[in-house]
Amino acid sequence: MYQDLRSFYWWPGMKKEVAIYVKKCLTCAKVKAEHQKPSGLLEQPEIPQWKWEQIAMDFITKLPRTSSGHDSIWVIIDRLTTSAHFLPIRENYKMEKLARLYVDEIVVRHGVPLSIISDRDSGLISRFWQSLQQSLGTSVNLSTAYHPQTDGQSERTIQTLEDMLRTCLLDSGGSWDKHLPLIEFSYNNIYHSSIGCSPFEALYGRKCRSPICWTKVGDKRITGPELIQETTDKIAQIQQRLQATRSRQKSYADKRRKPLEFQVGDRVMLKVSPWKGVVRFGAKGKLAPRYVGPFEITERIGPVAYRLKLPDELSGVHDVFHVSNLKRCLADESLIIPLEEIQVDEQLHFIEEPVEIMEREVKRLKRSRIPIVKVRWNSKCGP
Repeated sequence: MYQDLRSFYWWPGMKKEVAIYVKKCLTCAKVKAEHQKPSGLLEQPEIPQWKWEQIAMDFITKLPRTSSGHDSIWVIIDRLTTSAHFLPIRENYKMEKLARLYVDEIVVRHGVPLSIISDRDSGLISRFWQSLQQSLGTSVNLSTAYHPQTDGQSERTIQTLEDMLRTCLLDSGGSWDKHLPLIEFSYNNIYHSSIGCSPFEALYGRKCRSPICWTKVGDKRITGPELIQETTDKIAQIQQRLQATRSRQKSYADKRRKPLEFQVGDRVMLKVSPWKGVVRFGAKGKLAPRYVGPFEITERIGPVAYRLKLPDELSGVHDVFHVSNLKRCLADESLIIPLEEIQVDEQLHFIEEPVEIMEREVKRLKRSRIPIVKVRWNSKCGP
């Protein structure tokens, strides 16, 4: 727009004002793609103090149905030792059956965790699951809407698990659930750079006895006090390694992000292009708008999450969003020119006539003087 106007008009700060005017266009804000760094610096959950006190969980669904009827995997991970359990399930399991499986496989083996991080799966946000965890004294921390990076540890484990499943099916064939116990054993006994050892060693204080590490049971005897001290030292060492890994991750991530904060009452645009299974406004597919809104911020939830006041047509969407899915709305409705005020001739040429001179000014240069006038035109409201 600036390049088109500069041939006919000029005023001080013209380029900046034209850029601001374009940013205030609501239609442009909905359809234009962002070419800047993602918003929001990396925020990381605290490092757990003990094994299986803080866990993360997620589901892998839409897998090929096996002869046993399994078509999904429930992935449950200890956030400290990174040890994991892979439980084959059916996607249509009732939440009561999943709760029984959770108690039999997790609570019986490791005790009741203090907190759970998960996404907003329909089962994990159900009243039954929430009331069960409340009665057990476990806090449930759910990710923000359409931001799977909140549970990045589960997502990374799922990626590794899927690669291991593909490898087993290519080499051995058969149903994937028959390979799952061996895959879980392999995953828990491979070296994890984030903790500097295998999850099994981090959990039990020694390497697992296997054909690769064939240590006899009586080779190393440790008394009770020594065992407690060694276990405590091992946990402290793992926490230090996790802290170093997290610091590297945050430094790397923040170089590619920009800080962005909003205040309660601000109006923002909401990104909708990455959503799946959500009814969009207007055209669909590639011609769908990238943003919808504007919506008002009603509450700030933590450093990088905000609660929005959504309309009734989005009542099925959770109203808390990560800052990377938001952008500031600068749209000004007063700048919209009604169509009836725009005058065109028979050749569709724009008719514009000066009505009055509102203000005069003389720009003083070294060797010349440039008179400047502020004019009201008949084609728009205001000068």
